[in-house]
Amino acid sequence: MKKLIIIPAYNEYENLARTINDVKAHAPDYDYVIIDDCSTDGTAQLCREQGFSMIHLPVNLGIGGAVQTGYLYARERNYDIAVQIDGDGQHNTRYLKDMEKIMVSCGADMVIGSRFIKREGFQSSNLRQMGIRYFSWLIRVLTGARITDPTSGMRMVNRELIRLFAAEYPKDYPEPESVAWILKKHKQVAELPVMMNAREKGVSSISPVNSVYYMIKVTLAVILACF
Repeated sequence: MKKLIIIPAYNEYENLARTINDVKAHAPDYDYVIIDDCSTDGTAQLCREQGFSMIHLPVNLGIGGAVQTGYLYARERNYDIAVQIDGDGQHNTRYLKDMEKIMVSCGADMVIGSRFIKREGFQSSNLRQMGIRYFSWLIRVLTGARITDPTSGMRMVNRELIRLFAAEYPKDYPEPESVAWILKKHKQVAELPVMMNAREKGVSSISPVNSVYYMIKVTLAVILACF
């Protein structure tokens, strides 16, 4: 099968080399593409200097637009599997083989790498974990499915979802909304317990200042996605 790793990146100059080294060490049978979301910190220059596979967006589209660009790339090049990981080095690609096995054996359309099944490795702050549990509860109420880590950015999808996400994908904080959306379309979602790393450098896009906006926006988006 043709397999692709999609790596959205905005101002990840300090983290990308570690991320790509991890891909090359643990997932050599996967192609990868970095989607540089019009970074301002030299991310594009680093990719060019190091010969990293990259698509440079001339304007900032946000996480949803960057990830959808990766799905468009996967669709146009006929990939069978696409997996999204963050550019900050938090996701371990050694889990991709197990995610792929679950996808094939269970017939899953999406496999999510979850921090909250075994609760090993780096965990989010208590405040963020409360938010994640809330979205897990909301998705279960609306769809009947229990997803322990609906905000995880480590997600593998099959060819059908590649085509679906290439055509339509949430633009802002897309993970919970897109999970709810495909569950309502009766797609199969599975989870795999994974350990994640703490971000070594840089800052998260979700700050305490915009966390209230995040909760309200994503709540409304999940509800609308289900109806």
